[in-house]
Amino acid sequence: MLYYAIVFLIIALVAGFFGFFGVAGLAATIAKILFVIFIILFIVSLITGRRPRV
Repeated sequence: MLYYAIVFLIIALVAGFFGFFGVAGLAATIAKILFVIFIILFIVSLITGRRPRV
């Protein structure tokens, strides 16, 4: 999922460079959303992965 966030960030940067502001804004928004989801899932996996075996 982090891969997709980075891809959309690159798309946003390239689109912004060439002046496609609508595409750049949309790609940046998608990248932000995917990055936040990735961080949340990462934190949950850290918390659940540290449980001692019973």
